[in-house]
Amino acid sequence: MSAIVTDQFRIANANNFVDSVLSTDNNYYVFLGLTNPGTTSTPVGFGRTATWGNNPSNPPSPIDNQQYLSHYRNTALFGKKLNGSNIRRIVKKVNWTSNTRYEMYRHDYSVVNLAPISQSARLYDSNYFVVNSDFKVYICIYNGSYGTIGETTNINGNTSQDEPTFTDLEASSAGTSGDGYIWKYLFTISPSDIIKFDSTEYIVLPSDWSTSIDFQIQSVRDSGDSTINNNQIKYVYIEDGGGGGLYTAGTYDIKGDGSGAKVNIEVDTSGTITKTTVVSGGSGYTFGIVDFGHATTDTISNPAKLIPIIPPSRGHGYNIYEELGSDKVLAYSRFDDSTLDFPTDTKFSQVGIIKNPEKYNSTSLYTANEYSSLGAIKLTSNFNSIPVIGDKIEQTTSNGIARGYVVSYDTGTKVLKYYQDRSLNFANTLDQTDRNDVTSKANLINFESTSNTVSNVSYVASIDTSFTGITTTVGSKAINLGVTFSSGLSNPEINKNTGDVIYIDNRSIVTRDSRQKEDIKIILEF
Repeated sequence: MSAIVTDQFRIANANNFVDSVLSTDNNYYVFLGLTNPGTTSTPVGFGRTATWGNNPSNPPSPIDNQQYLSHYRNTALFGKKLNGSNIRRIVKKVNWTSNTRYEMYRHDYSVVNLAPISQSARLYDSNYFVVNSDFKVYICIYNGSYGTIGETTNINGNTSQDEPTFTDLEASSAGTSGDGYIWKYLFTISPSDIIKFDSTEYIVLPSDWSTSIDFQIQSVRDSGDSTINNNQIKYVYIEDGGGGGLYTAGTYDIKGDGSGAKVNIEVDTSGTITKTTVVSGGSGYTFGIVDFGHATTDTISNPAKLIPIIPPSRGHGYNIYEELGSDKVLAYSRFDDSTLDFPTDTKFSQVGIIKNPEKYNSTSLYTANEYSSLGAIKLTSNFNSIPVIGDKIEQTTSNGIARGYVVSYDTGTKVLKYYQDRSLNFANTLDQTDRNDVTSKANLINFESTSNTVSNVSYVASIDTSFTGITTTVGSKAINLGVTFSSGLSNPEINKNTGDVIYIDNRSIVTRDSRQKEDIKIILEF
């Protein structure tokens, strides 16, 4: 049996995701992770090839299974919460430029009625809306095209000459060139959204179109509600102007499942329809046909074909998510040095989104704006040589040897941060073949404050078992460490075995620096 997933399903899923992020029942976080993807000289990590670091333009594709989902959690560094100000629906960017043909909005593009310029089988793949140089967005109601009028055709329409700049509620031409274009103003992208979300490929839509009390948005939304103003249909397309003296100029009803729509036609001397003007848009239409008042006994030898263009929902501007086909969502997050949860002396090569992680050693959801998923050790003095990010550290404990990968080391506070993944215990492979070091290496062992030294082949230092709290003093300055220590050790702020990893992206490795900020923009397509 033939079946499709419709565009409306994709749009609904995008809307549902945004609603899920905004819900007080959920907590979504953008996280950075994997400091040590490995090179030929330092192969490390679970299921990772030794060439990732030597091929930064082509990192391996993420793997979606439970095994790897655990790995992503274990190698995560820190996360930042998504909220209403950091998530937006987006659509492709079509910049208005002079002398360019744009397609008009039509409800009937399909595999048997392709958009004439782009040859798209679906409306949302055609170029029927634009953003101007002032970040105002318009939909093209008419582009000067027609099927057959007498001996002429113009299915591609005209080139646009006049940049639309108006913010009037009614669709109109943009200038005096006579290019034939009719534009409908929808909205202006806000400066704050431009800063966060603008890109070369996408434009951002307002976050709360259906409920916004912004005067301009509300005006456009209400003007597009044909149940209020009876102006649903904006244009009637001339597929065939007909002729044979059959048609006369005048105003005619548009019949269908709606009511109230009327169109005025102009004809030439042969009775061919040459122009249409909607004088009343009506409401409630999902289909329509112009009623020329023929008797059932009339013979129509050269019939006209006029197509009332049915807007989405109740009218143009009422629901821009449906009108523009917003099946993509952009999530934005900025990581800087504003908190010690986000150390700047580290690296990362994965970006992800996690939903509803739980607090460490708890079943309650984590709800704070930021988190660290790293363990941390407070030392009494600095190492005799500075640890390198990705180094292995060890500690002999009462339960065996604890191992970890260095993620960050602050010589001022003497705080070392680390994570533990299975590559420390499974010989950097996915292989579970029996070997002679299973007894000594296979279990993950936690670091202890009672065994008070941490070492590497190149350095050793003692744990400051007397330190408990969240603040230390460097010189005369009190430093907030971001996490709470007990006897020199700090646990992650989240339970790393919890939360749904809903997005993961492998990247070429990024080295952080205190003088830089990382703006993360994640595009989710439904």
